Amino acid sequence: MAYLPTIGLEVHVQLNTKTKIFCSCETSFGDPPNTHTCPVCLGLPGALPVLNKSVVEKAAMAAFGISAEIVQKNRFDRKNYFYPDLPKAYQISQMDLPFCRNGHIDITLADGKTKRIGITRIHMEEDAGKLVHSDNPGIKESYIDLNRAGTPLIEVVSEPEMESSEEAYQYLHKLKSIMRYLEVSDCDMEKGSLRVDANVSIRKSTSDPLGTKVEIKNLNSFKAVKAAIEYEIERQTDAKETGESIIQETRLWDPDALRTSSMRSKEEAHDYRYFPDPDLVSLVYTTDELERIRKNLPELPDQRIRRYTQEFALPQYDAEVLTAEKETSDYFEETVDMGAPPKKASNWIMTEMLALTGEEKSIGDLFPPSHLAELIGTIESGIISGKIAKNVFSLMLEQKKNPSRIIEENKLVQITDNSAIENFIDEVIAENPESVEDLKSGKEKALGFLVGAVMKKSQGKANPKMVNEILRKKILS
Repeated sequence: MAYLPTIGLEVHVQLNTKTKIFCSCETSFGDPPNTHTCPVCLGLPGALPVLNKSVVEKAAMAAFGISAEIVQKNRFDRKNYFYPDLPKAYQISQMDLPFCRNGHIDITLADGKTKRIGITRIHMEEDAGKLVHSDNPGIKESYIDLNRAGTPLIEVVSEPEMESSEEAYQYLHKLKSIMRYLEVSDCDMEKGSLRVDANVSIRKSTSDPLGTKVEIKNLNSFKAVKAAIEYEIERQTDAKETGESIIQETRLWDPDALRTSSMRSKEEAHDYRYFPDPDLVSLVYTTDELERIRKNLPELPDQRIRRYTQEFALPQYDAEVLTAEKETSDYFEETVDMGAPPKKASNWIMTEMLALTGEEKSIGDLFPPSHLAELIGTIESGIISGKIAKNVFSLMLEQKKNPSRIIEENKLVQITDNSAIENFIDEVIAENPESVEDLKSGKEKALGFLVGAVMKKSQGKANPKMVNEILRKKILS
């Protein structure tokens, strides 16, 4: 029996402010434990929080980025729970009056159609500290690093409207892309700048009420999010089929065993005993302030997609690939600004360059946009052929030199001299009489063979267009 999955995501995005949300301690990553702390983020008695204005502005930018409604008067609440890395025994967050509601993100499905995923709310909150467990198997000790305590976060809570792991994957990529375009976060999952909890349930049909929700934690990559959702759908389906009850709980993802395991029963809001934080007044956005922030927003991915299809006449697919990462999009634009035809630049970036990038290497690490524009220019001007350009591209990656220098040092300039090309053609005609006769009898494939033979003789340097024209003239005239 088939079941329909329902998926909602809660995404914590760390805002890239210099200091924490309620104190002036630095937010830098990777420093020695407990070196960025003060009475406020240590939760010492009598220490009072002071709201960081940059956090508010970046949170507002994030809200505009997902087309959300900003609640002009909102407040901070205390979320009460005990855990060793939470020094105050409560977290300053937002519950009843978050700063924005009713946003959305549009994702592109496999069939090319667009689906809108609603976003229930975004709220601001402080991060907790971090538990560091001993690496020595003989020592069962854990240590507390409070450098992260008080780091500013926004929590982006989606509606339960995703129906597959692929939709969740696309949603996360789009959300990450928007946050990076806005430059409010680096969204680096390895540093904890973006953390995801997935809520998964199943039901028989859309007319049925939502099933029992299970939350999955410990998802440290988009790949892990996708795999964990797929496993949980399968686990819940098996449970339904065998008559086992599904309980509302929090489960942990094990990336080695590729399975989830029970962590604890799922808490409800009342378990945290939320109440307004008495040390922080209500936060009020003025219309003028919101308008100032809105006017200073950068161009976002969807806006760039529209511009690329209209201004550069790129296919929708190209535009979506190029704008998925801000760095890739900026690289493309710089290449075009330096004179490269947009479609040619798109082809090189999409087919050659993006294949060499990943989580550890970005497109800017390969070589600068000026080198790509120059490479395309040498092809357009006939200095080298497209085939030779592939060799030059490889040498550019290897030697970190500009294409003109590589072409000169390796004597790769395209042969455009008629007499030189004719010499190669005469040799090929003499060596391949059968192919010559085939071409004369109308077999066009023979032409391709002969052109290839000439290119091989010239070590790829002969101008292919000239080779084609001269061959036809010599054999068919």
